[in-house]
Amino acid sequence: METKTHNEICELLSRHDIGPTQQRIKIAQVLCSQPRHMSAEQLLEEVNHERACVSKATIYNTLNLFVDKGLVREIIVDPSKIFYDSTVHAHHHFFNEQTGQLTDVPEGALSFKDFPPLPEGTQMSGVEVIIRVRSA
Repeated sequence: METKTHNEICELLSRHDIGPTQQRIKIAQVLCSQPRHMSAEQLLEEVNHERACVSKATIYNTLNLFVDKGLVREIIVDPSKIFYDSTVHAHHHFFNEQTGQLTDVPEGALSFKDFPPLPEGTQMSGVEVIIRVRSA
């Protein structure tokens, strides 16, 4: 995995108007060094892999801040399974119900020809599809 330097992470946080605390830098280092989909639990485990230094509450508070500031996207697979995606543009996903893994659908692999009429007074802001899969 190619890791961003401390300065690159600080610049990334700054561009999103996020103050660079030690914990935020460490969390962003793990989550944003490459395109990833991670649950809060996976992130907690990886951030604290060598030595526990970030609490579960800090992980959740930081993820909420990152989502609010547009640094990551929240992907809700079901009410009990939320992933945080470091690729922030709208795109589609495969969710493996057996392994719990979320992966990107390749760009351009899914398209839509027609959409139903939108409710009055609304406009489309995006379309994101989660395709659920399991072993055959």
